[in-house]
Amino acid sequence: MPTVFYINGFRFFFYSNEHLPKHIHIEIGDKTAKFYLENAELVKSFGFNPNELKQIRILVEENQELLIKKWDEYFNN
Repeated sequence: MPTVFYINGFRFFFYSNEHLPKHIHIEIGDKTAKFYLENAELVKSFGFNPNELKQIRILVEENQELLIKKWDEYFNN
C-alpha cells in the first residue's frame, strides 16, 4: 500500500492493485474514506463526520495535481 503522504494525521494512500477511475484512500485510526481524484468526489466513507469529510475534500483538492502525478507514476510503470 503505497502511502503518498500524511497531512493532519490523515494517511493518503493507494492499494497496490487499484483500478480506474483514479482515486485515493484516506484513513485515520479506524476511519476510512475514498475520493475520486479528478473531481474530489466522495466515493465512500466509514466513521468520518461531515466536518472531517469536508476537511479531507479540501486536502484532496489542494493536492489534486500531486495525487494524480503519484497515481500515474505508480500505476503506469
